[in-house]
Amino acid sequence: MFESGVHHISINVDDVEGCTRFYVDLLGFSRIPRPDLGIGGAWLQMGPQQLHLIEAPVPTERGPHFALRVDDIHAAVSEVRSRGVEVSEPRDLAGVCLQAFFDDPAGNQVELNQTL
Repeated sequence: MFESGVHHISINVDDVEGCTRFYVDLLGFSRIPRPDLGIGGAWLQMGPQQLHLIEAPVPTERGPHFALRVDDIHAAVSEVRSRGVEVSEPRDLAGVCLQAFFDDPAGNQVELNQTL
């Protein structure tokens, strides 16, 4: 019933335009139309899924994040670093995947994930 995949991920940001530029310019997402929902935000297309940015306080606790699937984590880390973003070193998660993390301008954590 629910195996057709994720439609969108929604995260809180404190600077909608700054975060939109970050995801569009750094990660290559594209801005898509968003209806007037009575609150600030932006909708972005990332492959077949969407990322919804909601103008609201950003959670201060670690844990919530989303992961982007990559084919070559070392190349992806190098690309993100070349644009001035601090990224953790890739680490092996129990032989399942390699993962590295960075933060968006609002402080939301983003994971790069390469399946092993």
